[in-house]
Parts: sequence; structure tokens; C-alpha cells
Amino acid sequence: MSLLPELDERLREASARMRRAEHVRRLRETTARQIADVRGALEDLEFELTEEERDVARLEGGLSAVLARLLGNREERLERERAEAAVARERVHGHRARLARLEADAVAADAELAGLEPAPREYAELLAEKERQLIRSGDPRMHQLADLGAALDRLSADVRECEEAHRAGQEAHEALGVVSRLLDSARNASTFDMFGGGLLADAYEHHKLTGADKAAWHAQRALDVFSRELADTGIAARPMMPKVDTRWFVDTFFDNIISDALKHQRIEKTRAEVMKLARWVRDTGSHLKARRTQLPAERAQLLTWREELLRPA
Repeated sequence: MSLLPELDERLREASARMRRAEHVRRLRETTARQIADVRGALEDLEFELTEEERDVARLEGGLSAVLARLLGNREERLERERAEAAVARERVHGHRARLARLEADAVAADAELAGLEPAPREYAELLAEKERQLIRSGDPRMHQLADLGAALDRLSADVRECEEAHRAGQEAHEALGVVSRLLDSARNASTFDMFGGGLLADAYEHHKLTGADKAAWHAQRALDVFSRELADTGIAARPMMPKVDTRWFVDTFFDNIISDALKHQRIEKTRAEVMKLARWVRDTGSHLKARRTQLPAERAQLLTWREELLRPA
């Protein structure tokens, strides 16, 4: 016996709950903005009320009261200040009452949303059940539904692969940044060395180049992982780190302006290649991010098509 009529009725109910949840969610967001606005206005009004009450207190007793009596306008000023304080007090009370009502509305909306939270899951489960029944029954829609299911599976895999590749690219970019910073330090020391830095500059430069060499191996490992993850997304690449020249004995033994200049050029060349790699990793990551942004829209289209096939008549 077919359960489709009963399923269709449950689908209608779940769809109505989803629409209600979306409506309440929009109301809750609007209420949150209103609460923020009222709190800001209330803070200003409370400050104004404090100032008005302080003016009244000064005229009721104190130096201002004495001066007002001498000028003969104390009662007139006191009446005016009390009236202004009363207006400010009413505004504060009004905004406090409004805030209390808005906060109560927010609590009620949150409670209703909590009750409606299962609706999307229930709706998805009911759609899946109807899909299974239609396929088992040999309904004309079964082939379309099967194709849609396969396409949705492929899209889910694409999303996962894009995310994994993007994360691997971020790690590779960070690793390249470490190499680049060490080479920057070595380049600065090399610049100083060309103008007579001596053995201390040589030692510092060598230390940074050795560090860059070690970091380059880590960066290459990160690039290898990135390359493998890219292959899953259909991008073929074999990024290779440039060799970091750490020769020490020759540069020290033949320490002169020419050898210093050649050493500086080697560092600059390596640094430029690392920066080029970093730009490629960054740009590839941007492509993956853009692709990852497009996939949900494609999935939404497929889900809409599937929902239209399964929606109750």
C-alpha cells in the first residue's frame, strides 16, 4: 500500500514549519537590531537625565541656588530645569519600557525558533523517504531522481575536495612565508656585508640562510601535499622550491666585494623564486575559494529541482 498521500501531508506540514521558522528568524534579526538601537538611545537619554537632575539639585541647594537668589530668577530657572528633567525622565521610562517589550519579543522568538529547529531536518528526511518510494514504485520520475542524486553526491565531493585543497594551500603559503622572511633577513645582512660588514655579518647571513634551507624542506613538504589535494580538484601542478645556497667556506675564504655581490644576487634570485611560488599558491587558493563559493549555488539549484519533483501536488 502506498504511503504517498500521508507523506505528502507530512511534507506540507514540514514545509509550513520551515516557512514559519524563516519568518520568525527574520523577525528575530530585526528585533536584535531594534534592541541595539534602543540600548544606544537609552544610554544617551540616561546621561541627559543625569545632567538634568544635577541641574535641578544645584538650584535646589548650593552655589547655583545662592547665585540664582541674588539674581532674583531662582524659582523661574528651577521650574524650567524641573520641567526639562521631567521630560528627560519620561523619555528614559519610555525607552526602558520599549526595550523590555523588545527583549520579551526576542525571548519569545528564540523559544519558537527552538521548537521549529527540527523542521528542516524533518523535511529533508520526508523528501528522502518519498524519493525512495518513488524509485521503488517505478515512477516516471525515478530516472531524474537517480541522476539528481548522483549529481548531488558529486557536488558534495567537490565541496570537500575544494576545502581540503584550500586548507593545504594556506599551510603551504604560511610555510613559504617563513622561508621568505628568513631570506629577507639574509638579504639585509648581505647588503650590509657588501659595505664592509665583516665576519659578524657573514655569520648572521649564514645563520639565516641555514634556517631558510631547513624551512624550505618543510615548505616543499607542504607544497607536495597541496599538489596532491589539487589533483583531486582537477588541477595538475608540481611546484618545486628553489635551492637555498648555504655555501660558507668559499664565501668566507674569498671574502671580497665581488664574492659579496655574487652572494647577494643568489639570495635575491632565490627570494624572487620563493615569492613567485607564494603568489601562485595565493592565486590558486583564491581560485579554489571562488569555486567553493559557486558550489553551494549549484547544489541549491539541484535541490530545488529535486524538491519540485517530490513536492506534493
